[in-house]
Amino acid sequence: MIVTLEAVVPVALLIVLGWWLRRDDRLGGRAFWDPLERVTYGVLSPALFLSSIARADLGGADPLPMVGALAGSTLAVTGVLLALRRVLGLDGPGFTSVVQGSIRLNTYVGVIVAAGLHGTEGVALFALASAVLVPLVNVVCVAVLARHGEGGGGLGTLPRQLATNPLILGCAGGLALNLSGLPLPAPLLGTAEILGEAALACGMLCVGAALAFRRAPGAGRALALATLLKLVALPLLAAGLCRLWGLDGPAATAVVLIQGLPTAASAYVLARRMGGDAPLMSVITAGQTVLALITLPLALQAV
Repeated sequence: MIVTLEAVVPVALLIVLGWWLRRDDRLGGRAFWDPLERVTYGVLSPALFLSSIARADLGGADPLPMVGALAGSTLAVTGVLLALRRVLGLDGPGFTSVVQGSIRLNTYVGVIVAAGLHGTEGVALFALASAVLVPLVNVVCVAVLARHGEGGGGLGTLPRQLATNPLILGCAGGLALNLSGLPLPAPLLGTAEILGEAALACGMLCVGAALAFRRAPGAGRALALATLLKLVALPLLAAGLCRLWGLDGPAATAVVLIQGLPTAASAYVLARRMGGDAPLMSVITAGQTVLALITLPLALQAV
């Protein structure tokens, strides 16, 4: 529980700070926050994905059971949401925010918890899980936004959306560097890592600021649904698939941990840039960050 507090509380405080700065209007309103969101989306978040995936230890464990548990649980939850799309009572942009809130993850929180639970081995296994799950989640979320986001253009635009999305390009670049076997250019990766560290702070400040812009109608029901799926159903399903695949120990812990994490600030910036319901996304992100203080330690008991 202490490890979870140490990981989640700083993130929650960043959200509160962003809310206070926007509510007090100290930084100039949209003239400040809109450019910050664009930089976070187009530069900082891609750098975070590139540096973290490029540095991931992909040889630390048998990846197949982890891939099965991670991809199986993520696609199952996404499939349920798509099947229930018409009965959820959400418009297209609102639906995309619920999907993102149900499968996206805050890797910063996960790394801290993994290190506290299993040290260096835990971090390596969490990095492996991230290298599997982050690209998959980004592809799914971009596809859903292309289909259901406001002005998304439909699935006909999906190839272009995937090929030009900065978050997916960051994931692809990180995987290419990792799998190439070539010596990693330390100065460039170091620069990407510094930019990536700024992504968390800027993203969470933007989430908090969005809470102060305007209320999201019907946010309570959407938050409850996304939270139930992300913080309860997804880690429990992942734990069940770990048993099915014969995965146990620290590797299973990494899988359940990453699926039990609250959603990330990148969900909000992606919603803003691709026609999702950004105010609703900010409510889901903030709400899950706080609720994860309770649910994450409980989810880890399922391993």
